[in-house]
Amino acid sequence: MITRIARKEMTEMFRDGRFRWASAIVLGLIVIATLTGLRSFRALDAEQAAAQAAMRGFWVDQGAKNPHSAAHYGLWVFKPKMPLSFIDQGVDSFTGVTTWLEAHKQNEFTRRPAMDRPNVARFGEWTAAAVLQLLVPLLIVMLAFPAFAGERETGTLRQLAAIGVPMRTLMLGKAAGIASALAVVLVPATVLGVATLWLGAGGGRGADDLVRFALLIATYLAYFAVLLALALVVSARARNVRVALVLLLGFWTMNSLVAPRAVADLARQLHPTPSAVAFQAAMQRDIEQGLDGHNPADARRKAVEAQALREYRAVSLEALPVNFDAIAMQASEEYANTVFDRHFTALYDQYRAQNTLTQWLGLVSPLLAVRSLSMGLAGTDVEQHRHFAVQAELYRRGLIRWTNNYFRDNTLTGEWDWKAPPELWAKYPPFAYDAPPVRQSVATQGAALLVLAGWLALAALLVWRAPAAPVV
Repeated sequence: MITRIARKEMTEMFRDGRFRWASAIVLGLIVIATLTGLRSFRALDAEQAAAQAAMRGFWVDQGAKNPHSAAHYGLWVFKPKMPLSFIDQGVDSFTGVTTWLEAHKQNEFTRRPAMDRPNVARFGEWTAAAVLQLLVPLLIVMLAFPAFAGERETGTLRQLAAIGVPMRTLMLGKAAGIASALAVVLVPATVLGVATLWLGAGGGRGADDLVRFALLIATYLAYFAVLLALALVVSARARNVRVALVLLLGFWTMNSLVAPRAVADLARQLHPTPSAVAFQAAMQRDIEQGLDGHNPADARRKAVEAQALREYRAVSLEALPVNFDAIAMQASEEYANTVFDRHFTALYDQYRAQNTLTQWLGLVSPLLAVRSLSMGLAGTDVEQHRHFAVQAELYRRGLIRWTNNYFRDNTLTGEWDWKAPPELWAKYPPFAYDAPPVRQSVATQGAALLVLAGWLALAALLVWRAPAAPVV
């Protein structure tokens, strides 16, 4: 019976020109967005790889130089594009793509693509994820709203009730029919995604990226299942097709357009972050005056000086067998790193709190949980950015420590005119980013997973608790 009902629903949809046009438009938009995302990924990936290689060349070829001058010479590092970013750009356009590694400072990321775009771009980027999150749900509404309400108006629902067709059977059959019609859009889109990842997006051959893509498919299928179940339940309860359509369009508007913006504003209000100016000023104050406000830089330097004299059993700085200036600079770096860790950790913890709140508020809007999961699996969320920022900062600290230690061990105090040989710089390894495995990305999405599972359970319960007979 379920198969017959599904076949009947699917046949009617395929005969409907509106469905053919709508599905063709949605599929076309997915194809265009995917191919555009792939082209953008390839271009940016190539540009960043070339820029990173150029920066390595600048570092290696800087010539004979004082090691501390080399530390200030520094270099840029560029955040690589993740293979699945061609599907979901996430926050990549707003977090910046590069940062300057230099002595004494942990710089923020710059070159945010969103800053160079017209005002219309504030409405969001047109990606495959945007189509899946906004237009496919609208297509589900268009297909499902007359499923029961339409048959109630034509009188066929009364006939089905008269011959004893259970409501649950009807709902499952209609769900299967609509899902089969949606497969016309989703199956080619999935095949295109796999082909793009496998052949087009460099790095997509790795098992980790394929697992990410599989989980991404599962996330969106779960989302569509929830929306389809809710749409069928509303159609089954509505008095007529107009009421069903208004209710479902109202839910789509709240879920897709209103809730994301409102929740983002609420998260910023509850977990505020400082402005860039205030953030930098607070770090500079703590570096100069101490984290407790009672340990200024001059006092810290005197303590380092006393420690060095005791360690080397020297009576003066000039009697040290090493360069005290390098020792003092590294001590200053270590203290500054403590300050940086405190402030940047607090900043990213606020971002995490905002994201966690947004995930939990998916209880009132399932799209919020799906968006978080989509960005997390695509590797374009704030947690991914934080992971890269930490690795870049660890590289900076290692580089500065290496230059300071070389300066310390090869010169004496006051020898600022001494220059290291030009072949020295090639000895420090280039920066290489090691992206987190998929399990680490999923671990940050615990709330979103629970919320989406809750919506699935609710959808299943509503279908299971359908009345024994159709409501006519």
